[in-house]
Amino acid sequence: QIEQITPPMVLETIRAIEARGSLEMAAKTLQRIGAVFRFAIQTGRAVYNPAADMRGALKARKVTHRTMIPPGELPEFLTALSAGDIHVTTRSAILFTILTAARSGEVRGATWAEIDLDSHLWSIPAERMKMRSPHTVPLSTQAIAILNRMRILHGDQVLVFPGIHYPDRQLSENTMLYALYRIGYHSRATMHGFRALFSTIANEAGYNPDAIERQLAHREKNAVRAAYHRSEYLQERTSMMQWWADYLDKLKAEQAT
Repeated sequence: QIEQITPPMVLETIRAIEARGSLEMAAKTLQRIGAVFRFAIQTGRAVYNPAADMRGALKARKVTHRTMIPPGELPEFLTALSAGDIHVTTRSAILFTILTAARSGEVRGATWAEIDLDSHLWSIPAERMKMRSPHTVPLSTQAIAILNRMRILHGDQVLVFPGIHYPDRQLSENTMLYALYRIGYHSRATMHGFRALFSTIANEAGYNPDAIERQLAHREKNAVRAAYHRSEYLQERTSMMQWWADYLDKLKAEQAT
C-alpha cells in the first residue's frame, strides 16, 4: 500500500539505479516517485511523501565539458579547416557554426525560410531551439557570404546545408564531427566546443556578458531576473558578431604570413 512506503524503501530503489551508473535516470525516477506521492496526498490516498526526504541522497552527476581547443590554437585550426580535404558544404556549415556561435543542430536544420539576407538576420523558430524559445541571430558579412555560396551551389528551396549524399535531408552531425577528425582534431575539438571558445574570447575582449549569453541562446536561470531581463541586445550582438568574424579573419591572415 502506498502509505506503507518508507524513505528507506525509496532510497533502496534509487540506489539500485545508481549502481548501474544511470545517475540521470535515478534523478528522474526520484522526481517521478515524488510526483506520484504528491498526487496521492492531493487525492487523500496518502499523507506523507517519502521522496521529499531524499534531498542530498543522490550521487552528484559529473559535469563533462565539451572539448574546446585553446584560444591560442585557433589560427592553426582555421588554416587546417580552410586547407583540409572536406566537402565544401561541410566546411561551410562548420565555419557558419563558428561564425554564429550557434549549436550545430540549429545550423544543420537551418532553412532558407529562416534567413533574411537583406536584414542579415537568421530567425530560428522555437521548435528548433533547445530551450524552446525563438532565437534571432545577427549575421556578419562573412556569414552572409557563406549563405550566398550555398544558394549558388544548392539553390534556396529548403535546407541551407543539405546532406552530401541525400540532399533532401539535413547534413548529419557525424559528417561535421568526422571532418574535424580528418584535419587532425580528433579528441581535440567538438562542434559544441566552439560556443565555449567564442564565449571565452568575447568575454576577454570586454563584451557585455548578457549579450554574449543571449547570442548563445542561454536561458536566464534566475526566474526573477528573467522576468525583467528580456532584452535581445540585437544591436550590440550585431556589432559583436561582426567583430568576431573579423577577428577570425585576422587570425587566419596572420597565420598565413
